Amino acid sequence: MSLTDADVTTDSLLQQPQKRFACFVTGTDTGVGKSLVSASLLAAATRLGKSTAAMKPVASGCELIEGQLRNDDALLLQRYCSVALSYEQINPVALRAAVAPHLAAGLEGRKVSVQRLTGFAQAVFSERADVTVIEGAGGWRVPLNRSEFLSDLPRILQLPVILVVGIRLGCINHALLTAEAIQSDGLKLVGWVANHLSSDMPMAAENVASLVSLMPAPCLGEFPWSPESTPGTFSDLLDFKILLNS
Repeated sequence: MSLTDADVTTDSLLQQPQKRFACFVTGTDTGVGKSLVSASLLAAATRLGKSTAAMKPVASGCELIEGQLRNDDALLLQRYCSVALSYEQINPVALRAAVAPHLAAGLEGRKVSVQRLTGFAQAVFSERADVTVIEGAGGWRVPLNRSEFLSDLPRILQLPVILVVGIRLGCINHALLTAEAIQSDGLKLVGWVANHLSSDMPMAAENVASLVSLMPAPCLGEFPWSPESTPGTFSDLLDFKILLNS
C-alpha cells in the first residue's frame, strides 16, 4: 500500500534514504515516554535536514484551552513539526476523559473507527514531509471499539514500528511480548528506545543490557531519567540514521 507517492512502498522508503520515511511509535504501556521519543525523533530528523510531520490520531485526557480540547502530547508534537499542521490534523480525535480511548469515546457518545483514522493519516501523508511520525496511545493493543484496535492502523498502512520501553520492573517481559505482538501482526519492528522512568530502579543497566541481547531489533537510543528532559536535548541520544538505512 502506498503512503506518499503512488509508486513508493513503505519497504522502499526504508531501503532508500532519499525517499520519505514514516513510522508508528508505540509503547510497552501508557506513560512510558512515547511523546518524548516521538518529538525527539522529529528533532533528530530536523537536525539531519529533513522536513517533519507528526500526528497522534487519538488522544484521551484532553483539556479545554480557549474553548477547544487540546492534549499536551499532541501539542508537543506540533511544536517539533517543521511542516505547518493544524492541531486538528495532528490530533483529529480529541477525547476529554483520561481513560482508554474506547471508554472515553463512549462517554461522549462517539465511535472511533480505524477507517476514519486511516483517512486522517493519509491527509497528513499528503503533506509530503520527509519524515512522518505517528504516535499511538497507551500500549500496542489498545481498543478503539468492540472490534478494532489502534494497532490496526499501522497494520493497514504497513508502517514500520518503533517501540518505547519504559525501564521499570517488568519491562523485559512487557517489551518482549509487545515485540512479539507487533511481529505477529505482520509489521517490522525497526528499533526500540530505552526510557528510564526513575533514578532508583534496581539493576537498571542490567535490564537494558538484557533487552539489547533479547529484542529482535536494534536499540535506537537510551534516555536517562531527567525531569527536565526535552526532545531537543534527547534527540542527540537517538541514532536516526539506523532508521533511514534499515
